[in-house]
Amino acid sequence: MKSSILVVLLGFVASTYAAALTLQSPKFTVSSPNGEQKRSEPISFTKKPSPVQLGPQDVLRISFQITEKENGAGVQPHQAFLRFYDDISGEDGVQPIRVATSGKAKFELNMARPPRSLPPTSPDSTLKVSLIVGSFVHTPLTVDLFDLIVPASQPVAPHPEEVRYHPQPAIEHTFRPEQKTPPAFISAVFSVLVLAPWVVLVGLWSQLSPKVPHLFSPKIVPFTATLGAFEVLLFLYWLDLKLGQVLLYGAGLGIVAVLTGKTALVQVGKLRKGSI
Repeated sequence: MKSSILVVLLGFVASTYAAALTLQSPKFTVSSPNGEQKRSEPISFTKKPSPVQLGPQDVLRISFQITEKENGAGVQPHQAFLRFYDDISGEDGVQPIRVATSGKAKFELNMARPPRSLPPTSPDSTLKVSLIVGSFVHTPLTVDLFDLIVPASQPVAPHPEEVRYHPQPAIEHTFRPEQKTPPAFISAVFSVLVLAPWVVLVGLWSQLSPKVPHLFSPKIVPFTATLGAFEVLLFLYWLDLKLGQVLLYGAGLGIVAVLTGKTALVQVGKLRKGSI
């Protein structure tokens, strides 16, 4: 069983290797727009023809048949295309070719309407034209056909928005100078002004010295704590809070200050009457 499988595999490999491809009757023709034939020659595998030159309106036609080298039977390969290669610029392009089931194929290049596969050319460009054939069951075939000289490509029309993609001037940022801190004397003066209300409050407390223990009663401490909360709120505003947040929180503290302050004033009044 193993020997029979080996024989089949060897036979398949041998048949695949033997199934080489070749071209039958390859030729090219150059004609003018009015149909006048300028040049017509067969393509030889042993001697490359002289370069083929096309004018702006000329038409190049190539015809051939792909066959098996052994028995001459026509073959429709998996793929076949012409390659145009400019060895000066390194640009190339490929043009697929439709091959019939009999292996016959034709290609036409009209310079009045050149295909997109034709690479851009300069006045000194010479395109090397080759045929590349690929098949699943045959050995690939590559044939150098001839050198082709075509008119130089026209410059590409600039796109209307091309200028938007040109290098733009560098963006330069101008930063404001660093914030200057006020002199120490000015800072000290404003610190005293901020703490002045507390000095006044301590002075008022001193007038109630006979009743100082009553200052820590539940009716007075909430008002004092509310005043301290105002100071903390202003300090946080200086650090991180926004003005809207300060106004919102300050409005809440103001309502609490009014309520606790009214109670504290009543209590202070009672203390002053008791001390008289």
